[in-house]
Amino acid sequence: MCGIVGAVAERNVVQILLEGLRRLEYRGYDSAGVALINNDDLSIVRRIGKVKELADAINDKNGKGTTGIAHTRWATHGGVTELNAHPHASQARFAVVHNGIIENHATLRTELKAKGYTFVSDTDTETIAHSIAAQMEISGDLLQSVLTAVKTFEGAYGTVVMDKQTPDKLVVARSGSPLVIGLGIGENFLASDQMALLPVTRRFIFLEEGDVAQITRDSVEIYDINGDQVEREIIESTVEHDAGDKGGYRHYMLKEIHEQPTVLRNAIKGRISQDGLQQGIFGEGADEVFKQTDYVKIIACGTSYHAGVTAKYWLEQYANVQCDVEIASEFRYRRSFVPQNALLVTISQSGETADTLAALKLAKQSGYMSSLSICNVDGSSLVRESALSFLTRAGAEIGVASTKAFTTQLAALLMLTLALGKHKEMPTETEQQIVEGLIGLPTKLEETLGLAIEIEDLAEEFSDKHHSLFLGRGEQYPIAMEGALKLKEISYIHAEAYASGELKHGPLALIDAEMPVIVVAPNNELLEKLKSNVEEVRARGGIMYVFADKDAHFESDETMRVVQVPHCNETIAPVVYTIPLQLLSYYVALIKGTDVDQPRNLAKSVTVE
Repeated sequence: MCGIVGAVAERNVVQILLEGLRRLEYRGYDSAGVALINNDDLSIVRRIGKVKELADAINDKNGKGTTGIAHTRWATHGGVTELNAHPHASQARFAVVHNGIIENHATLRTELKAKGYTFVSDTDTETIAHSIAAQMEISGDLLQSVLTAVKTFEGAYGTVVMDKQTPDKLVVARSGSPLVIGLGIGENFLASDQMALLPVTRRFIFLEEGDVAQITRDSVEIYDINGDQVEREIIESTVEHDAGDKGGYRHYMLKEIHEQPTVLRNAIKGRISQDGLQQGIFGEGADEVFKQTDYVKIIACGTSYHAGVTAKYWLEQYANVQCDVEIASEFRYRRSFVPQNALLVTISQSGETADTLAALKLAKQSGYMSSLSICNVDGSSLVRESALSFLTRAGAEIGVASTKAFTTQLAALLMLTLALGKHKEMPTETEQQIVEGLIGLPTKLEETLGLAIEIEDLAEEFSDKHHSLFLGRGEQYPIAMEGALKLKEISYIHAEAYASGELKHGPLALIDAEMPVIVVAPNNELLEKLKSNVEEVRARGGIMYVFADKDAHFESDETMRVVQVPHCNETIAPVVYTIPLQLLSYYVALIKGTDVDQPRNLAKSVTVE
């Protein structure tokens, strides 16, 4: 969601800025823009649509600049227009880009209009530009003006400011929205995500909450929330980024679905063997924390929330640890009770999800014994804010609809179940079942991906559908929830998931031949109950698509199409049954002709509330 790139150098920075924006396209956006300073001249180019259209416009104008900022916008305040696109300017002198939301923008707008400032957009961001211009009339110094102006802002912001009268300088401020500085030789950079800067540097400084920094070609000065100058750690990044390579696949999403056996091998490599979990994989001191843990609270959003709900079943059934799971945006706005010896677990692909980060900060003040983040991005805000962390090693995930990040989160949570169960008298046979399941999981996923052709054929039957129902029982219920989410995200078909025992409590009213019902049916102790629910649908003329274990004895007929999923260890079944649902959503979207990798209205990393 929204991307920022900036550079100050001796060379022309246009292509650095544009390439940075291209590498952030996966986050989701609706417009893009660049501001450049060249020989004390400020120029701004903005376009609705893709970065390519912006690049063409800049090239047509032969755009040049040794200092510049660039932005991809996901609209919050104001419609999708060029006037609302970033960067925003004040007095044809100052240019600003901004991620986040200034909540008191209406009050600031009124005050600034009274001072004579003219607004040309509907955005909250334009108040930042004029606020800094107003402070410059008092202090005459850009850094001091930003330090003063940010104290008037309420909400979240990652913002970058430049002044054409001081063309070799950028000033950045971070509150609730991530920013990272990239260090070069005789040039420096910044971005909202280190991925944007990997072509030009591997050395990064991650700004902390409340930091303000002044960046020139040769120096970086950082000031904390109190205005004191501070040093921040320089980190050498080992992140690989393959955003420009689909690997022969038609879409990133399909590539990432097929990468899952490989990334699952990466996720468990060096962390688990036939002898069990390796020591220290959750961070220093984790074993002592787990020994004391009697309760787990999981906080997450979207797909990560579904991973958490799956883990609740595992933790309570296998590790004998009470667990509750909550959507981060709900947790942070209600009063909650913290039991003794409670471990907080946050889950996020990006590690920058605004609601999850805010919930973590709130929880740390509420008496939780310790905190653990499960995340895909080393150095992200969530990892840095948590006492313990586990990196999922999924690699860069470009498709907005999460696939490999989800299955690696599930593997991480199953390892967490093992780690906690070690201290809760987990039976040896249960531990061995989980260990063997995890070790064999990559191979089992490879087998399951072999269903792709059959599922592609099945997807044809969804081409004219507008609604669908997903059913699962036990730990397959959150997998049904994830399947429904994937279908609605990328095909725009309305989809709902229910625990199948809930059918008779309302959803049966929806059943007819135009409402496809997708059922996940592993061969477990709930199978006979699930079969009863299937008969309830059949009796009301419903059409079903059942993903079932070959030993579950479902037979295809005129009302039911059965796809046989490879038999697997019960503990890893939720991971295995995720794959067919991902493939189904992909092929349905392909048939319907929607934008698979960048579905409408959605963003990869949600950095605002």
